[in-house]
Amino acid sequence: MVRLILAVLLGLLVALACLLAMQFAATWLMPPPPGTVVLDEADLVRLVESEPLARKALTLASWMLSSFLGALVAARVAGRRRTGAALCVGGLILAGVLLYVATTPPPAWIGILGLLAPVPLAWLAARLAGRRDGAPTAP
Repeated sequence: MVRLILAVLLGLLVALACLLAMQFAATWLMPPPPGTVVLDEADLVRLVESEPLARKALTLASWMLSSFLGALVAARVAGRRRTGAALCVGGLILAGVLLYVATTPPPAWIGILGLLAPVPLAWLAARLAGRRDGAPTAP
């Protein structure tokens, strides 16, 4: 049980590092307009609405990649309980996406893909983590 908890925590740490790195890169590549100040939720919603399509796509990609990489690490560390560890990480990323979608309404396509992708990507990571020399193993 301790190994499972450590696997999920390590996977979540990797997922958050990936998410923050991609968000930092997106902000560096496509900074907000000069003089942009976010004082309340309405300002944040206006900022998200005014972002270019590429920035919105990078946000979606950061959710998906962080879910996959975090779940992959969790599955590798967890051993026999790799699917459960990976799905825990995917579920936590899903919870974060749900919070984002509820508080800062993105375009519908980002919200839908953001809510549908993390758990299946985590499951895929668990499946890939269990392969040795190309031979599939049971979850």
